[in-house]
Amino acid sequence: MAPLLLSVASSVYGAVARQRRAWYTRAPDRQRRLRCPVISVGNLSVGGSGKTPVVAYLGRLLLAAGERPAILSRGYGRRIRDEGVTVVSDGTRVLTDVGHAGDEPLMLARDLPGVVVAVASERYLAGRLAETRLGATVHLLDDGFQHVRLGRDVNLLALHEADLRDHVLPAGRLREPLSAASAADALLLSAATGDDAAESVSALRSLMSLQPKPVFAVRRAVAPVRLVASGTVITPTSVGPVFAVAGMARPERLFTDLSAAGWKVAGTLTFPDHHRYRQADVARIAAAARDARTHVVVTTTKDVVRLEPLDCSSMALAVAPLELAIEPVDAAVDLRSWILERLAATRDRQSATDRCAHVETASR
Repeated sequence: MAPLLLSVASSVYGAVARQRRAWYTRAPDRQRRLRCPVISVGNLSVGGSGKTPVVAYLGRLLLAAGERPAILSRGYGRRIRDEGVTVVSDGTRVLTDVGHAGDEPLMLARDLPGVVVAVASERYLAGRLAETRLGATVHLLDDGFQHVRLGRDVNLLALHEADLRDHVLPAGRLREPLSAASAADALLLSAATGDDAAESVSALRSLMSLQPKPVFAVRRAVAPVRLVASGTVITPTSVGPVFAVAGMARPERLFTDLSAAGWKVAGTLTFPDHHRYRQADVARIAAAARDARTHVVVTTTKDVVRLEPLDCSSMALAVAPLELAIEPVDAAVDLRSWILERLAATRDRQSATDRCAHVETASR
């Protein structure tokens, strides 16, 4: 498509996105609301802003605080779409496979024992089921920034530094203009250093006159790498060079993270985000690893979910989990305290509303 046509198409796409958000903002009663508080985690770009690791981070945070969180996902990329709600995990055990769940919900269900994971096209229905049957006390809306028809009490926006230089679809990867970030209650910015994050926040605010709000820097690091078949932890000194494979948006992040952790990456292979691996792909990966003079193939937890159903005995498949650190950028605001304070305020408001409704009903 010619640059001029791309620019026009992006302008139209951005205008429609703004009008849609404004339609719900003008009349909040158009949104459906769940009984328990909803924390939304989303982004502006098509994949690649690290929202799912943030959801996992918040799931652990809420569990440690005594909550029973439920992750509500649309299950993007699942092959089999059941009618209604698919419970991926009831908080005790994983109940389905990648075909019914999608790779990210299944990954979250495996990594977060104690957290409910439910998938549905209409995430309000997933939330109602989690509340009424599975004991959820708070919801995490995965990829929820554009899902504005469901009300939320905390709206978190994950941004990558590259988003600040990007354009709206189809000219770029943004699903909404940068100005939509003003709808967030806090920003989670992937940045190499605190100085980088502060500089990006300053640029973002100058671009769209963003009102002061908490901004947190999200930093990634590779956790101990382990072999999938045995669970054995491996190190750069114990196995030598490795071959890295990623089927995700911005796959270079895995390769950079491995190198930063001291791994010698002898070669890489990338696939599209949510790629449905087949046995031919496994053979291709194993052959590429042999050409790179290694038999150890390191990939992400999200890719492992899609590779495990296949025969991977031709290589030593290993997984590199991510560890996140989330720190304030320009204010002494602790994310855990901020989240819990927002939840407490939400429940106080709801309690007051319920008391008022009860008094009004009793007076009739």
